[in-house]
Amino acid sequence: MQFESLDIIEPILKSLKEEGYTTPTPIQVQAIPIVLKGTDLIGCAQTGTGKTAAFAVPVLQLLSNNKSFERKRKIRSLVVTPTRELAIQIEESFKAYGRYTGITCTVVFGGVNKNPQTNALRNGVDVLVATPGRLLDLMNQGYISLKDVGIFVLDEADRMLDMGFIHDVRKIIAALPQKRQSLFFSATMPPEIVKLAGSIVYKPVKVEVTPSATTVDIVNQSVYFIDKGNKNALLLELLNDKKIKTALVFTRTKFGADKVVKVLKKKNITAEAIHGNKTQNARQRALSNFKSQATRVLVATDIAARGIDVEDLEYVINYEIPNIPETYVHRIGRTGRAGADGTAISFCDAEEKPYLKDIEKLITKKIRVVNDNPFPLIDNNPVKAPGQQHRNNHSRVESHRGR
Repeated sequence: MQFESLDIIEPILKSLKEEGYTTPTPIQVQAIPIVLKGTDLIGCAQTGTGKTAAFAVPVLQLLSNNKSFERKRKIRSLVVTPTRELAIQIEESFKAYGRYTGITCTVVFGGVNKNPQTNALRNGVDVLVATPGRLLDLMNQGYISLKDVGIFVLDEADRMLDMGFIHDVRKIIAALPQKRQSLFFSATMPPEIVKLAGSIVYKPVKVEVTPSATTVDIVNQSVYFIDKGNKNALLLELLNDKKIKTALVFTRTKFGADKVVKVLKKKNITAEAIHGNKTQNARQRALSNFKSQATRVLVATDIAARGIDVEDLEYVINYEIPNIPETYVHRIGRTGRAGADGTAISFCDAEEKPYLKDIEKLITKKIRVVNDNPFPLIDNNPVKAPGQQHRNNHSRVESHRGR
């Protein structure tokens, strides 16, 4: 199937061609016709499935078809998403797909000066992409009114829940007109998310794609069982392989990300961290450096990594196994996109074994264990006397150095 068969207008088709889009993804095939009919939608889909285009394309078309609304300061469509990186990406997508439509779009997010954002709003905008905190802030200061919003998109709803934004989201919903079209996207649908969706959408059509299966099948996955104290040594060992031009490394904490960057820099490996304590400019700079391969290793926490979309990324390394199994699928979904090769390598210490079991249960397959492991797990018991693990780790590193 081609985009032409989805009744998309010529100006949008032209930009999609320029962006290199030819065949719509499953979520786009299902969602675009529903949204174009003006129906509410629940989309169960993860980042990497093409869901941004699944809502951006029909929203642009609906707004283009209704030009009677061209009055200043009227926000006609609102997209709310949890992270700054994702918000920036969505705005870029709207601008790319809508470059020949005359539809205007701007983005607002925290961590940067408000003035450029408020100036853009004063000039009037058709589509506003926003993170919850900054949106509420600007609403409270009178810069934004949602009373004219005709199409509302809530993206990454489950991540909103994880990040504690649900209260903010409810405040935003309360400020929206009752009569509107609502599009609700979430990678997972736990009970709290189902309840939230019920308060937003009216007579929705539900579409679901299961990229966990496709991602899991495409990406070459393996796991090293290793003592916690040897993870740095194993990471350095892997990065000795020149085939790994760039790697996205995941840690569970901001502190952990910074520590890994220090270890890599000491060995003259270009590395940067991206997490919530970094300024917006620092995060954007780190991402740009990584995309251009000026930085070889980007170390990220899960929340900061939402919205990281790097073409031809071949390697994802789970320095620490996530304690939420769906997060593992999100992480490895950063590689192996659009049929490209992808490799996901995980380091699993004794305490993380239960997390690995949960992941294997979710993806319904066993992850291949690397037996040719320079640092095999010695501390198979997560509870050890202080000092004993250190001695084991020290001896392993020393023996590896002598190899």
